[in-house]
Amino acid sequence: MIIAGVYSFKKGREVIEEKFGNELIEIRRCINAVDSKKHRGKISEEQTMVGRTLYSPTSLNKSFEKEFNALHWYKNRITCKYSTEYYTDNYQPPPTKTRPPYREMDFVKNRLGIEVQFGKYAFMVYNVCAKMTIFNKLGIIDAGVEIVPVKEFANDMSTGVSYFEQFIWDLEHRGISDIDIPVLILGIAGN
Repeated sequence: MIIAGVYSFKKGREVIEEKFGNELIEIRRCINAVDSKKHRGKISEEQTMVGRTLYSPTSLNKSFEKEFNALHWYKNRITCKYSTEYYTDNYQPPPTKTRPPYREMDFVKNRLGIEVQFGKYAFMVYNVCAKMTIFNKLGIIDAGVEIVPVKEFANDMSTGVSYFEQFIWDLEHRGISDIDIPVLILGIAGN
């Protein structure tokens, strides 16, 4: 795959080039190592559009995971303990029988967090404007990288994903808050 777009949110590019140069080299290496052609048509027939062979976001995510794990980038999961103090007196939540809720960063290494996003649009904004600030506040990361498809690439995916151009438009119109952290957003395209 190739990097087709670069956006610096709160001086993300400058901070990451200065403080995380080696990690940025590894990120570029991982992106370049993923062969998008291998992920066309790896979806079930009912997910395809008539006459089109589409990319599988799930398959792409697995390839990114393989590449980043090989360079010792790993998921970081934090358990969420939800407060019950805000429930009304007439509500009692049922006991949970499943594993506790959590938040997870796709990859972390040397205090740099990465999210690879081929999912729904809301997660792109959430990753940069909420999740990365939470992981920063908890002392896990200092800066972040968001890897998203450009519109042309997103148009050929099997699920309705958002894309670099829309994400950048939203961030530019939202503005920067004092709690935001430096994030480098990379728009990628197939090779």
